[in-house]
Amino acid sequence: MKLSFVLATAISSFFVSSTTVFGFSGQAQALTFAGFSSGTWGNPTPGSTDTNPIYTGVGSNIFTSGKPNLSSQLPNKLTFNGNSFSAGINSVFKIGDLTYFNGTILTDTGIEFVPLNLNLSLSSPVGTSQVFDFNLHLVNTLNDPTDPEKSADFLLLDTNFSNRSFTFGSNKYTLELVGFNPSGRQISLKAFEEATTTTAIYAKIKNIPEPAPVVGLSLLGIYLISRKNYWKKNTKSF
Repeated sequence: MKLSFVLATAISSFFVSSTTVFGFSGQAQALTFAGFSSGTWGNPTPGSTDTNPIYTGVGSNIFTSGKPNLSSQLPNKLTFNGNSFSAGINSVFKIGDLTYFNGTILTDTGIEFVPLNLNLSLSSPVGTSQVFDFNLHLVNTLNDPTDPEKSADFLLLDTNFSNRSFTFGSNKYTLELVGFNPSGRQISLKAFEEATTTTAIYAKIKNIPEPAPVVGLSLLGIYLISRKNYWKKNTKSF
């Protein structure tokens, strides 16, 4: 086989494969996913000082943690409510509302992390249901009766990609949390002592890119190796 033919084959295969991949990508960008979201809380992770963690609501959309300091007080409480949505690929949409009540609890009875299991029930363009797992970090502060700001607790949202994905056609998709506003600049939520705050959570469905075309690159590699051996062989003849 002539080297020039190998090179032509490699380059041709590379561009054909690339065109196919980018063609699928363009089709994927035009998709609109519609459905309904819901969420449940998973098993929490206590912090190093949470030697006696107390919590309820695993498997439901309402989660409480901590033992109230007084019988008249309430524990920390997280509530997630989903909603219907319709969004294109990489388009930000509201995935639900989060309500956070900051209770006054004993210092060793809280938790530090709790998973939020977000379920997308898609009706279009494909009927499927997929759960995506994200962590929420609860930052419990020591209370200072003279300073409400110091007594406020915080909730930090994990905005990394979920390790879950689903397939439609020949493409894979996953869910990414954007934050507590559409621009993605807010991932923390503050709640004053014995107060409730409610905010929306925003997300987007992202396409998982296909790997670079392997066939074309492999043929190109074969050409380069063959070319190197060709020059070595002819150099020795001088």
